[in-house]
Amino acid sequence: MRCSRSGFFTVFSLVAAAAAPLPSAQAASSAIPAWLKPHIGEGDGQIALPVLERARALYFSKVAEGKVKNSCYFAMDATRPNAGTDGTSSGRFYTICEAQQSFRVISAGHGSGRNLPGAANFSNGRLCAKNFGNALDSNLTAGGPYLTSEIKTSFKGYYHAGAKQEAVLTRSFVQFDGMGETANARQRAIGGHAAAKVAGICMKKKTDSPYANRDGLVPLGNLVTYAGGRSDGCTSWSPSDAPQVLAMVKDNPTTVYIYPESQDIKAVAQSVAAGRASSTSRPYWNESCLKEIGTPVFWPKEKLEPVIARYKQDHPAPPPKPIPMCDNASN
Repeated sequence: MRCSRSGFFTVFSLVAAAAAPLPSAQAASSAIPAWLKPHIGEGDGQIALPVLERARALYFSKVAEGKVKNSCYFAMDATRPNAGTDGTSSGRFYTICEAQQSFRVISAGHGSGRNLPGAANFSNGRLCAKNFGNALDSNLTAGGPYLTSEIKTSFKGYYHAGAKQEAVLTRSFVQFDGMGETANARQRAIGGHAAAKVAGICMKKKTDSPYANRDGLVPLGNLVTYAGGRSDGCTSWSPSDAPQVLAMVKDNPTTVYIYPESQDIKAVAQSVAAGRASSTSRPYWNESCLKEIGTPVFWPKEKLEPVIARYKQDHPAPPPKPIPMCDNASN
């Protein structure tokens, strides 16, 4: 079966694909299969060739090592824009199941980065990512190889779901384990989750709730989804796509390859500095985003972590303010 970004895939079919037999050893060592080639390119709903080649190489190497038995693998192209020309979320996260000839593209957020006035500005806009890195507390996306690991689900709060109606937001998070420059992914709490949170919180008395604190209070606010926005460095999917992706890797790890890595960023930056405007004369980067950002930057942890530590020392966080109580008349 083949799948596009039209969204007709069900959780059941995705889980079945992930649990299906692995591609043959011959397929693992062969060139890109014919059914997958039409999906290669830099257009909407396609995957750039360098991203696919690296994602396949990582996946089949981990299958050969016996670390992955999942018949699907993931890739992400963080050089692509996070929104289409119509302002809707744009696809740049790929789920590929070669044995079933399935290919799907969904949205994913990039790391927001941070602006530390007087110290360093490594913040990113909503549309395209300019800054990348692997430093703790940087909120940056770090490209490279990852393996999915355990899934944890946590309570995020209650939110208004209609006239005098409230619903619970619980969010599941799949931990990524990185390799090489991404080896500190667990320290950074890097993984994947739904792009949803509860904002504008007040505390409400709800003694019958299993989530109530010792005073019988629960957080209540408004549901905010940000599939077209930024993250703290994690891979964030739309709330409708996240359950499907998480179901694919529950107790069944697979690989995640995120492009670009540090060497790609440095090579593109050198090409831009040398005035190589043509995409054929420099390493791959999405054309529209390169025009948007100018020159990409990689911030290594060895350089950035001391800067962040000094800034935190010079600018200690103020004591936390108590969360206000809800106005029962309106809540």
